[in-house]
Amino acid sequence: MALPNAYAQYNNSRILTASPAELTLLLYEGAIKFGNIAILKMEQKDIQGAHNNIVRVEKIIDYLRETLDMKYPVAQDFENIYVYLSRRITDAMVSKNPADMEEVVMHLRSVRDNWKEVMKKANVS
Repeated sequence: MALPNAYAQYNNSRILTASPAELTLLLYEGAIKFGNIAILKMEQKDIQGAHNNIVRVEKIIDYLRETLDMKYPVAQDFENIYVYLSRRITDAMVSKNPADMEEVVMHLRSVRDNWKEVMKKANVS
């Protein structure tokens, strides 16, 4: 089947040619996707599957924190958001309660949507 390979090539090309703003958007979207999968796995009582996907979300948030450029004042706002999300991710990891992860995903969607607006206003795509 050539189709999955073509999709993988497209995805790789998309990542390699993306601007920093687009890469950030892709990270938000990935975190949301893995968060949704974690919620589904929790509802299915698939503890290992939930754990694996929560860890993926955690790694994305950690990466976003590590790449903040603190010379810009807005970076502290993002740091505060990421610290809060990290705490809630830890809560979800311990509790395996879908509501904890749903909160994380809700906040990630909000941040992603705001990021899209910033990109649109800055004419970044």
